[in-house]
Amino acid sequence: MCTVSFVSAGNKKIITSNRDEHIGRQTAYAPVIETINGQPILFPKDARAGGTWFAASAEAVVAVLLNGAFVKHVPQQPYRKSRGLVLLDIITAHQPFVFIEEVSLEGIEPFTLVLHQSDRLTELRWDGNNKHTRELDANGHYIWSSATLYTDEVITHRKKLFEEFIRLKPIPTPDAVQEFHSDDHRDEENGFVINRNTGMKTFSITQAEIGQEQIIFRHTDLLQHQQFEETMKLRREPVNL
Repeated sequence: MCTVSFVSAGNKKIITSNRDEHIGRQTAYAPVIETINGQPILFPKDARAGGTWFAASAEAVVAVLLNGAFVKHVPQQPYRKSRGLVLLDIITAHQPFVFIEEVSLEGIEPFTLVLHQSDRLTELRWDGNNKHTRELDANGHYIWSSATLYTDEVITHRKKLFEEFIRLKPIPTPDAVQEFHSDDHRDEENGFVINRNTGMKTFSITQAEIGQEQIIFRHTDLLQHQQFEETMKLRREPVNL
């Protein structure tokens, strides 16, 4: 939920997410395919709220969540609904890109959402009062870091590390991206895998490799030292745009 990258690698797209949480939070359940609103959705389920930070559909939609929008906010509990459940509402909508424009987010904690399908890549930031939507190049490379955990200076430094990674490996493999996300860069406070004295820790790394026929979903549980892989076949003609 706290570091996300999007990489265009030839005829594949690779989306990878590091989930940072407090050690007092229960680890998520391993990714499985569940039918929600009549749609098969592949995602790791949050054990507390039942939502998720990363999900993929058979319509080739992938949605990934980060906590916070532009700045570190002060939580205003209670919230109407968890952000992870909002993500499931979005990915199961008939037209996810239309849905994010129309859905009311009043009473939802600030978040950033990365939404991808086919040749479309959209960033949505909800700051608690307003939506900020930005269309991105689906053939580009991007990295996001959660504003709730990382300062602007750290976010800029991480972006430079990512740009250098892409410069050295302009068409990286999924394994190369996974390795990049697994590196703490000798900095347990602000590396891509963190282990802070406050109890904040990187729980897992989740990756979707999006091809023409299928999505390969990989999940590494760093606390339990377990790895999971699931494959979801795609419908040939996505209809959710």
